[in-house]
Amino acid sequence: MIQQKMPRVTIWNEYRTERERDDVRKVYPDGMHQPIADYLEARHLPTRIATFDDPEHGLSQDVLDQTDVLIWWGYTVHEEVEDEIVNRVHQRVLQGMGLIALHSTHYSKIFRRLMGTSCSLNWRDIGEKERLWVVAPGHPIAEGLGEYFEIPHVEMYGEPFDIPPPDELVFVSWFSGGDIFRSGCCYYRGRGKVFYFRPGDQVYPIYYQDEVLRVIYNAVCWAAPETIQRIPSYERLQPFEAIEDYWATNHADDR
Repeated sequence: MIQQKMPRVTIWNEYRTERERDDVRKVYPDGMHQPIADYLEARHLPTRIATFDDPEHGLSQDVLDQTDVLIWWGYTVHEEVEDEIVNRVHQRVLQGMGLIALHSTHYSKIFRRLMGTSCSLNWRDIGEKERLWVVAPGHPIAEGLGEYFEIPHVEMYGEPFDIPPPDELVFVSWFSGGDIFRSGCCYYRGRGKVFYFRPGDQVYPIYYQDEVLRVIYNAVCWAAPETIQRIPSYERLQPFEAIEDYWATNHADDR
């Protein structure tokens, strides 16, 4: 096997609200993807940007074949993402590509496909404080963090959150309005790893906060395939040892 040195990252951002809304453009003049890309590139991770309005939503087969970890941010155009592209991304995750699902991506086609549930939740947007507790301090995604960190102003997501029980839970959020939420959820799908990370509403400067960016960086390192692996094939196999064919011997006329 060939060791993969640095994960190749593609950040997919629908990149609509930054261009259509003044309040969002004021916070993210170059798009929500840019501070994330700057942080990853400063740590020498090869990073490319793909957006909804690019041909094939920027996710051609060639791009995905050269992507070890895909970061996804969506909000307003979930249902407009072409099913062919969703199928393509889904297949790559099963083959080993990591997926980092940010904030409103819980309603994206790809996340719901991978979860098999509605992924619905409660919400409230009044700019309250969020405290993210690290409930798995030994997990690689929590590396470099304290026992908790806070975000001053956020959109609240609250339980119940209609997702399967996480294979690993890294963060649980508490909000000043009293709600709680499973905000850092790990899943294994096929050969791929999936991480859902809650913070990131577009009107708050959340993707400039160091702890948030550190989590995303850690998640990329965790989700990346450790090696370049042969994609398995699935077919009818011949037996490894000589055995009698029951059907050929006893029911030849029935087949």
